[in-house]
Amino acid sequence: MKPRELLATAQIPGGDELRLYRHDADFIIALGADELMSSRMSGSEEALALMTCDRLRTDAPHLLIGGYGMGFTLRAALARLGLQARFTVVELVPEIIEWARGPMAALTEGCLDDPRVDLVERDVSRVIDRADGRYNAILLDVDNGPEGLTREGNDQIYSMPGLMAAKAALKPGGVLAIWSAGKDEKFARRLRHAGFQVEEVMVRAGRGGKGARHIIWFARNEPPAG
Repeated sequence: MKPRELLATAQIPGGDELRLYRHDADFIIALGADELMSSRMSGSEEALALMTCDRLRTDAPHLLIGGYGMGFTLRAALARLGLQARFTVVELVPEIIEWARGPMAALTEGCLDDPRVDLVERDVSRVIDRADGRYNAILLDVDNGPEGLTREGNDQIYSMPGLMAAKAALKPGGVLAIWSAGKDEKFARRLRHAGFQVEEVMVRAGRGGKGARHIIWFARNEPPAG
């Protein structure tokens, strides 16, 4: 078996160091001993996009995707939605985008150059704070889930103030979709306390129903009855 080849490193603002590896034809982004993402495992990131698209109530949605990663979520959403859709992709670490356009260009498939895509290099929480009812869906995959792994600052996104900001950034009936590496009952209750209608779905990390079990919460910003 060939060893991993270290291609590049990147410092997370306010966090630790990311490392980009190549192993045969696969790419891996790691944080210390933790493998954050791999080109071998894209099932749950694609499910985040496809299941969110299935829950949209408009043919011309505006989606905010927090965390580009390896682009699986973005590419799946671009393929599912039509030309009237708009996508704002927010990535905090500039090197992630450099890697997408460089070593992983074949994997990226030009998705960042799609005319429907607006790329923003910023903390996604700041984009959400200024959105004011702009989005039909917000898709968040910025860490390991509500229990932050890559940087402490991500905890704010999943706090009650962060969830209320996301709710205010959604149009009525819009969907907040959150990826997580595992279950979190306290966070699910927090979503409900923030006023969302919440659906929790288990998905597999790999395609074809294989791989580790991950969780996606779909929280709908449903206006109060009456």
